[in-house]
Amino acid sequence: MAASAGAPGAPAVEEARPSERSSDSRAGQLSFCTKVCYGIGGMPNQVASSATAFYLQLFLLDVAQIPAAQVSLVLFGGKVSGAAADPVAGFFINRSSRTGSGRLMPWVLGCAPFLAVAYFLLWFLPPFSSLRGLWYTAFYCLFQALATSQQVPYAALTMRLTPCPRERDSATAYRMTMEMAGTLMGAAVHGLLVSGAHRPHPCEDAAPPGPLAVSADATRLYSIAAAVVAMMYPVCSGLLCLGVKERADSSAPASGQGLSFLAGLGLTVRHPPYLKLVISFLFISAAIQVEQSYLVLFCTHASRLHDHVQGVVLTILVSAVLSTPLWEWVLQRFGKKTSAFGICVMVPFAILLAAVPTAPVAYVVAFVSGLSIAVSLLLPWSMLPDVVDDFQLQHQHGPGLETIFYSSYVFFTKLSGAGALGISTLSLEFAGYEAGACKQAEQVVVTLKVLIGAVPTCMILTGLCILMAGPAPKVPSQDPSRRLSLQRRTSYSLA
Repeated sequence: MAASAGAPGAPAVEEARPSERSSDSRAGQLSFCTKVCYGIGGMPNQVASSATAFYLQLFLLDVAQIPAAQVSLVLFGGKVSGAAADPVAGFFINRSSRTGSGRLMPWVLGCAPFLAVAYFLLWFLPPFSSLRGLWYTAFYCLFQALATSQQVPYAALTMRLTPCPRERDSATAYRMTMEMAGTLMGAAVHGLLVSGAHRPHPCEDAAPPGPLAVSADATRLYSIAAAVVAMMYPVCSGLLCLGVKERADSSAPASGQGLSFLAGLGLTVRHPPYLKLVISFLFISAAIQVEQSYLVLFCTHASRLHDHVQGVVLTILVSAVLSTPLWEWVLQRFGKKTSAFGICVMVPFAILLAAVPTAPVAYVVAFVSGLSIAVSLLLPWSMLPDVVDDFQLQHQHGPGLETIFYSSYVFFTKLSGAGALGISTLSLEFAGYEAGACKQAEQVVVTLKVLIGAVPTCMILTGLCILMAGPAPKVPSQDPSRRLSLQRRTSYSLA
C-alpha cells in the first residue's frame, strides 16, 4: 500500500500495458492480400533464376556453341558480379533517404525495367561468333548485378512488414511459396517454349565430325521465352508496390548517428550465429546450384533421358512448390534445426540416379529432390530474422543492420555458387566436352555423373554438420513493450 501511495502513477502505467499490447498485436497482423502481394514481388527473380539454372548452360554450350572454358568464365563472372553487388547495394541502400513509398521499395521498382532488358539480351544470339563469350559475360554480369540490387531490398523488406516474428515467418512462407511457384513457372514456360530447340540429334548412330549448325528456329524460340519472362519484372514489381506498405522503422534514433556500413558489416560478420548460418549454407546452396545446373546436361548427354528432361524438371519444381507449406508447418511444429534434416533426404537418391539413370528412378529422384530443395530455400530466410533479433539482444546499443545481414548473406552464398559452378564447368573442359557435338566422350559422361551425385552429397553433408553444431539463436520475447524498449535503444542507420 505504501508503495502504491508513494508512486500514484504506477498503477495507471500497468493498466495501460495490456491495452497497448493488444493494440500492437493487432497492428502487427498482416492481411492475406499483403502477404500474397509480397510473395508476388519475388516471383520474377525466381522465374529468371529457374530458367538460367536449368537451361542457360545448355544454351551457351549447344546453341551459342561457346567452348566450355568460356562458359565457365561466363557463369563464374556472372555469379561474382551478383555477389559483389550485394555489399554495394547494401551500402547505397544504407545511405539512401526515405521516400514516400519507403526506403527499400524504390530500389525494387527502379531495377525492374533494366532487369527486363538485360534478361532478354542474355538469351539473344548475336550475329557475330568470335565475341559471343564476351557478349554473354557482359549481360550475365549485368543481369546478376541488377537482380541482386533488387533482391537485397526485397528480402530486407521482411523486417519492415511487421515487428511480429510469427507474422514475419508467415510472410516468409507466403514469399517462398510464391517464389517456388515462380520457379515452377520459369522452368515450365521456358522449357516448353524452347523444347523444340533441343530435339534428339538425327546423328545418334553416325555422328558427323564437328558441331552441328544452330537452327534459326532455336534462336527464335529462346528469344520468345526470354521476352515472356522479362515482362514479369515490371508487372510483379508494380503489384508489390500496390499491395505492400513499407513500415517506417520505429527503431530509428531520435538523435545521433547510426553506424556506418563498413562498421556495421564488421559487427555482423563477427556474430557467431550468423557465421554458422552463412558457412553452412555456403555448402548447401552451392550443392543445390550444382545439382540444378547439371541435371539437364546429365539427362541430355550422360543418359537416355533426353525425352524426359522437361518432365523431370517439372517434377522437381512441383514437389518443391507443394511441399513448401508442409515444411513451414514442420518448421514451426518441430523447430528450424530439426527441419534442416529434410535437406539430406536427396543425398542417397542423387547417388542412385548417377548409378542407375533410368526414367522411373529419375522421376523418384526428382520428387525427393524437390522436397529437399524446398526446405533448403525456406530455412535460411526463416532463420535470418531470428539471427537479426539475436544480434539486437546482444548489441542493445549497436545498429540493427538488417539490410547488411541480408546483403552479406546473399554475397557469401553467391560467391560460393560462383566458385562451385566455375570449377565444375571447367572440369567439363578438362574432360573433353565438345560444344554442339552429337555424342560426348566417356570421360564427360563420368564427370557429369560425379557432378550430380558425389559433389552435391559431400557439400550438403558438410553444410548440415556445420549448421547442427552449437545452439540456435534466441528468438526474442514477443512482448511489445520489451521489443519497443529494445528498439528505442537500438541505433538504426537504415531507417
